[in-house]
Amino acid sequence: DDEEDDEETTPQKKTKKKTSKETSDGKEKDKEKDKKSKSKGRAPSPPIEFDNLEEFVLQPAQQGVTVKCKVTRDKRGMDRGLYPTYYLHLDNEKKVFLLAGRKRKKSTTSNYLISIDPTDLSRGGENFIGKLRSNLMGTKFTVFDNALHPDRALPDMSNARQELAAIIYETNVLGMKGPRRMIVIIPGMNKDGERVPIRPRSENDGLLIRQQNRNMENLIELRNKTPVWNEETASHVLNFNGRVTQASIKNFQIVHNKDQDYIVMQFGRVADDAFTLDYRYPLCAVQAFAIALSSFDGKIACE
Repeated sequence: DDEEDDEETTPQKKTKKKTSKETSDGKEKDKEKDKKSKSKGRAPSPPIEFDNLEEFVLQPAQQGVTVKCKVTRDKRGMDRGLYPTYYLHLDNEKKVFLLAGRKRKKSTTSNYLISIDPTDLSRGGENFIGKLRSNLMGTKFTVFDNALHPDRALPDMSNARQELAAIIYETNVLGMKGPRRMIVIIPGMNKDGERVPIRPRSENDGLLIRQQNRNMENLIELRNKTPVWNEETASHVLNFNGRVTQASIKNFQIVHNKDQDYIVMQFGRVADDAFTLDYRYPLCAVQAFAIALSSFDGKIACE
């Protein structure tokens, strides 16, 4: 039941309006890029080079660069239907592997392991780089790095795990059919463009609780862009500039409240088990991939 929303048929007029806004924000370059990708279908990502995969996937995207990636879902194997493996690759000629993710089986809440080795998705493996954990309802998620649980960390918390993101799915007022609402909380950035480490001592100090209490110091709140109702197609639409080719309720774009035209991340279906995922500063690959994994999760995927 994924074919709810035809999200590719945004009327041209809306797009034009947006680009005039973009120029005033100094986003001429992006406009040019979008024009090109429109005419050619899918423009390849600018060459992204890195020596150290672990560093790259945790580093915020360079300012001004959109990192274009592809997520593939592999359902093969005995229980893969229930526990598929997800892979993130750069969407360029080389298709460089970045991350793999898989849901853990024996966990009471949804729990995904994220690894920098596609063949090693174990909790104890040295390639384990982060995890995504949901609450019991499956409506709120937290993304952690691979450091120690606060109970086992040093008193000064220097080796305690960081919370990299929290994702909240708000239940839909329109019931099951309408577009869902997402809130994403990530650590803020310092003046050098580096992520501020958030190392909560307990659950009561995590990103979700801080957001709930509106204690937003050093945090950034993002949300999904609200799709516009289109009379012609009788559906909710978003403009993905040619990066998404299949209608799906799972397609989404993440923006900052203050600038709805700066798309921090977009995710959408291009085939049954293939999706594009593009992210920009201040997100890193692990944050973006974990946000995408949360959107696949059973309890909310049906809304």
